[in-house]
Amino acid sequence: MTEPGAPAGAPALAVDIGGTKLAAALVGPGGRVLAYERAATPRDVDGEGLWRTLAALLDGLVAGAGSPPLAGVGVGCGGPMAWPAAEVSPLNIPAWRGFPLRARFRGRYPGLPVRVHNDAICVAIAEHWRGAGRGRGNVLGMVVSTGVGGGLVLAGRLVDGASGNAGHIGHVIVDPDGPPCECGGRGCLEAVARGPGLAAWARDQGWRRDGPDATGVELAADARRGHPIAVAAMRRAGRALGIAIASATHLCDLEVVAVGGGLSQAGALLFDPLEEAFRAHARMDFARGVRIVPAALGQPAGLIGAAALIHAGERYWNAD
Repeated sequence: MTEPGAPAGAPALAVDIGGTKLAAALVGPGGRVLAYERAATPRDVDGEGLWRTLAALLDGLVAGAGSPPLAGVGVGCGGPMAWPAAEVSPLNIPAWRGFPLRARFRGRYPGLPVRVHNDAICVAIAEHWRGAGRGRGNVLGMVVSTGVGGGLVLAGRLVDGASGNAGHIGHVIVDPDGPPCECGGRGCLEAVARGPGLAAWARDQGWRRDGPDATGVELAADARRGHPIAVAAMRRAGRALGIAIASATHLCDLEVVAVGGGLSQAGALLFDPLEEAFRAHARMDFARGVRIVPAALGQPAGLIGAAALIHAGERYWNAD
């Protein structure tokens, strides 16, 4: 649905803000990426310097595409954030603490709708709108990477919750006696399955003790090569994911769970133990029909989901 007042077919300006990169795209009403730019997220600037870097990226993108009229601006950003005002304090962007992101975008693009949500929620929106959950009403989208996040679509609409954090499956408890989590709890899915935590566990078991900066993606690559500790790590993550998804499915009566992020690149080494644990714990008849699949959209998913906040706002934006 094109925003009122925008020309038919006008693209959305979609923005994906992360600790490693800033990405932006013009995305058409059908979800097609028409133009794309990215830049490294600067580490040696203050909050205003980071904003200027982002603004220059957006100006270059729009000018390079011929400065078309825009349907609106959709943004995905790491949290935490005060939502829907989108005063953001991303854990992996220390330059921004309480930064008024939505207000800044509104000031830069007056008259256009500006909608900001958590980056993992944008990925979940994309998978429902144009990805692995397309055509289904009840979908959980997950990102398993440096952290574990997600978003929840029920009866065809995004569920925000009281503070915009519904679907945050990373803090479902999968092992009450498990490792401490950065949230202050213990045994959260994120504490067990996030890439850095999993790599740390593997190092404690003897994997790459001389490589303290090794990542979960590298761990997954070693698992594909048959490294026994890396394989065990993938089984550990898969089991935790399966338990969490079983709980979410019993609670929400899901049809599809789409799992993306760097760790999902392990393929069957992650998904086989995930399915095994899910089937062991999802015992209600209605839960057994859920499909747990790899996310379909890959790297552009966050941008496509941010664009859907504009192009399909009747389903994915509930705050105006």
